[in-house]
Amino acid sequence: MNIIENTTYDNERALYNIRDTIVTGCTFAGPADGESVLKETRNIIIDDCSFSLRYPIWHAKKYELRNSQLDEKTRAALWYSDDGIIENTEIKGVKALRECHNTLVRNCRIDSVEFGWKTDNTKITDSSIVSEYIFLDAKNIEIDKLDFKGKYSFQYTENLVIKDSFLDTKDAFWHSRNVTVYDSVVKGEYLAWFSEGLTLIRCRIIGTQPLCYCKDLKLIDCEMTDCDLSFEYSDVEAEIKGHIDSVKNPRSGNITADSIGEIIYEDSIMDSNAVISTRDR
Repeated sequence: MNIIENTTYDNERALYNIRDTIVTGCTFAGPADGESVLKETRNIIIDDCSFSLRYPIWHAKKYELRNSQLDEKTRAALWYSDDGIIENTEIKGVKALRECHNTLVRNCRIDSVEFGWKTDNTKITDSSIVSEYIFLDAKNIEIDKLDFKGKYSFQYTENLVIKDSFLDTKDAFWHSRNVTVYDSVVKGEYLAWFSEGLTLIRCRIIGTQPLCYCKDLKLIDCEMTDCDLSFEYSDVEAEIKGHIDSVKNPRSGNITADSIGEIIYEDSIMDSNAVISTRDR
């Protein structure tokens, strides 16, 4: 491997198409304000570097980004790049990851609006992410031990697995397909409307009007806190530990809880034939 170290670059495409290279201790910032400093690279390792320029890593193939900082000026940091490892790195620029394939994110701190759009085969572990829109229209995602805060999360995703995570979000999982969440807290409003094939296992769900208009919805040993008007027009199989504030017009399936504050059958636009039961009766 070639080595480039302890150098500052601010020119347009400063290290364009470098190959088989370790870039270490470098700074990408300066008055020239050049874009795309590491575009079209092949088999590179970026270690202990700092970035303050737009579009630095585009169309890269086989890259590692380690122990580095990308500030708020590092807009759209990684696009169209494949086979990457991002580790022990802080990313603050908007739209940080888009249309990338085969990406591992490990032990990172990320604050990026529109993170992960249209990606394929992304794995995230031991990380924290703040993102208003995360993983829109992405597929084949594995997440473990994520502390997440956002709003319109995981919309139109397909084939997503989340484990041991805390999700403080709003309209999560809308129109998603084939999502499974294990042992996690999902806090928000209007959770997972129009989803298909969502399974929640040993999760705590917090927030109003969750899980409406769902197809093939399963809840196994879950808890529901402050969940009113739940399951409207959904096909659902739910085993709930504890209390549900209210259930409204579920379309089909079975819902069992220790107690339910109110079961509402009114103003339904379709047949509501789910079996609803409580363990205290």
